Amino acid sequence: MISLMNITKIYSGNVRAVDNLSLEVRSGEIFGFLGPNGAGKTTTIKMLTGVIEPTQGTVKVCGVNMVKDPVTAKSFIGYVADEPLVMEKLKGIEYLNFIMNVFQVPKDLRTQRIERLLEDFKLSHAITDPINTYSHGMKQKLSLIAALSHNPKVWVLDEPIVGLDPESAFILKKMMRNHANSGNTVFFSTHVMEIAERVCDRIGIIQKGKLEFVGTVEELRKIKGSGTLEELFLEVTKSEIEKIDFSYLDNN
Repeated sequence: MISLMNITKIYSGNVRAVDNLSLEVRSGEIFGFLGPNGAGKTTTIKMLTGVIEPTQGTVKVCGVNMVKDPVTAKSFIGYVADEPLVMEKLKGIEYLNFIMNVFQVPKDLRTQRIERLLEDFKLSHAITDPINTYSHGMKQKLSLIAALSHNPKVWVLDEPIVGLDPESAFILKKMMRNHANSGNTVFFSTHVMEIAERVCDRIGIIQKGKLEFVGTVEELRKIKGSGTLEELFLEVTKSEIEKIDFSYLDNN
């Protein structure tokens, strides 16, 4: 469903944000993409979704080359960025209709699909209001609904839980599992290790632009030993947290 082949992204100043990364993500799985801030997660996701082109390498979605045929490749994707990207001068329903026009969702499917998503994410009451009156969490919900409105085979979600209330976060996790169980793919990044450990079929850990590990959490434990995913993650990314002196927090 997703094929990243030796992709590299070099920004001005010879900054190598992603370095020769290769990854295959299968149908029917939830894949968690983990890494510290600045590791290259968002840059990888932007190359995967066609927001930016790789300096070198190949991105394919459902077998379609993202650079050579971006319109077809993007039609398979529902993408939610790490910050809600919505047209704030529109009303919520106007924005959703615009997105469904872009993805050519048949009119006879729109009402039923949108009503269900609005109900699930508790946004029905505000859908006729201007988006610039929404809270951050409401904008995040609207972004999710827009991304899922055309029922894409591949969900690409960059920190999708941020800003969601507990009920909406629970609903999204259930949706992710149902989507994968239907033979589709969910690719998402998160800083919340507990969510990744509970939800993901496999994970990938990126550090300084390089993919350091791909596999299940249990496979990671066989390599690094016992511990929570948070502890294993810190070991893989060579965190120096143990060297930090926290004595200044001691009230004694």
